[in-house]
Amino acid sequence: MTTTASLNSAVSFDLDQLNQQFETATTKEILAWSIENIPTGLVQTSAFNVDDLVITHILYTELQHPVPVIFLDTLYHFPETLELVAKAKEIYNLDLKTYKMPNVDTREAFTAKYGEALWDSDIAQFHHITKIEPLQRGLDELNTIAWITGRRRDQAVTRANMPVFELDSLGRLKVNPLATWTRKDSWAYVAEHGVIYNPLHDQGYPSIGDEPITTKVGEGEDERAGRWRGTAKTECGIHI
Repeated sequence: MTTTASLNSAVSFDLDQLNQQFETATTKEILAWSIENIPTGLVQTSAFNVDDLVITHILYTELQHPVPVIFLDTLYHFPETLELVAKAKEIYNLDLKTYKMPNVDTREAFTAKYGEALWDSDIAQFHHITKIEPLQRGLDELNTIAWITGRRRDQAVTRANMPVFELDSLGRLKVNPLATWTRKDSWAYVAEHGVIYNPLHDQGYPSIGDEPITTKVGEGEDERAGRWRGTAKTECGIHI
């Protein structure tokens, strides 16, 4: 369980000063600061989208500082996503920490317990069961002081004013080292450094979530338009 002392460590940072200092910093500089100032209790959360893998590459290859990488196994990932996770674990020798809902190991078991297509009848409950609770459990078990995300401001209107450093609802530090990047920046880094990525990105899926609720994105559509299509939803709840 995350201790009060750990949370106080995050709260003690001057976020205004940090955000002013690092607004124009490189991603590598932001991550290097995080490593230096949070020697324990620093983790990365990853859905293994392209931005997440850019961060992993910088941490594990450029900075040579492996941190635990939390992956949420919702049971509903695309096969390509699971194959990518396995490939990344091998290439980077990832300190991979996989978390999922307790006592349910298959899609069939999930349906038997929660009903058919829970994401259609109660998307909030689906995300709480498959993502929010497992994530919080993982952050607690790893005594997390700060967690690194792959979010960018240009991904969605809900992220347009996202700072580089912020606190989550429990007082942990959230580090958004790609906040000022664009989608073009991420792909330029991938091309330059040979970073592996999900082949679905080449098939019309710029943002990849759970298979039943992720669709292809058309020309001119928002990058995350294929997530929860037909609803007003823009976030799964992890970052709210």
